Amino acid sequence: MRSRSQQISAFLPDFCGVRMVFVVVLIAELLALVLTLADATRLQEAASVLAMHSLFIQWMALSSITVLCLTRKYLNRLPDYWTATLSYLLVLTTCLLITELSWWLFLSSPALSVSFHLEHTQFLLRCMGISAIVSALALRYFYVQQQWRNNLEMQAQSRIQALQARIRPHFLFNCMNIIASLTRKDPKLAEETVEDLADLFRVSLQDSETLSTLEQEIQLCKRYLRIESYRLGERLQIAWEIGQIDPRTRLPVLTVQPLIENAIYHGVEQLADGGTIRIVAGVQGNMVHLRVENPVSATLSNSRHGNQLAQDNIQQRLHACFGQAAGMSTQIRDNLYIAEIIFPHHVENPDS
Repeated sequence: MRSRSQQISAFLPDFCGVRMVFVVVLIAELLALVLTLADATRLQEAASVLAMHSLFIQWMALSSITVLCLTRKYLNRLPDYWTATLSYLLVLTTCLLITELSWWLFLSSPALSVSFHLEHTQFLLRCMGISAIVSALALRYFYVQQQWRNNLEMQAQSRIQALQARIRPHFLFNCMNIIASLTRKDPKLAEETVEDLADLFRVSLQDSETLSTLEQEIQLCKRYLRIESYRLGERLQIAWEIGQIDPRTRLPVLTVQPLIENAIYHGVEQLADGGTIRIVAGVQGNMVHLRVENPVSATLSNSRHGNQLAQDNIQQRLHACFGQAAGMSTQIRDNLYIAEIIFPHHVENPDS
């Protein structure tokens, strides 16, 4: 089994996909048109020559991608050098077989053999020469395209890791402040909080992956809320409304917790009677909509402005992971502060 870095470097695309088949058919037809225009001596013969070229080239192209489709899973497990070499040899072998088969079919058909003027060696060399050049260019294109994608992915991962390195100390310092306040009030409870904090950080720092699952994020938030409940008591109420979302849905680590932390610090903690934080999540189309709502007081809503570090951080990490399709928005409505994040409902296949 290939390692993660090897999986990233695999450059053969999915030749079984409809999009790739369409692209190959289109390119093959364009090649047939170019060869027809270069070879046709009379305009009256162009249609029949184009039909023959199209039939032959499409047959060769579809046969080649069928072979690559069947062998791609095994080829991509190899180093890139061997993947490229074996792919190239497989395509040339397939083209050679199709060329030989086509030659004997042309000879066996009186209608085709009349308009066929090349000798066997000339026909073979011409077809294999074109196949060798086109196949080499195609494989080179796939390799360059994958290297470009890998570079973009590595840049995005580095950016996400830098952003997460900024938000984790902020998270740690706030938790430590909670423990410090509890140490004076209730040392035993502070000790239990330290244990909860250790479990919480074990979850948030257990690996270096840039994405976690929605289930892991929810468990992390619940542990954080348990720590906050020690400090705020009954002033802090939580309402979870999680819809039909696959718990394996991927999102950046520490995406939801900073929103809940802001909801406590800028909302519930400012109110004498506290309030309820609602975490609502659902799927609309292929996008997950997750929002955190907290009450705010009209007289106190401007007492703590904050520097928007957490929100800007979340926005940048969502864009780095999912592009412009994901994002974050905030609004105040009916004395409620609402922070909503939107991201694709993407579930990573562990066998991919």
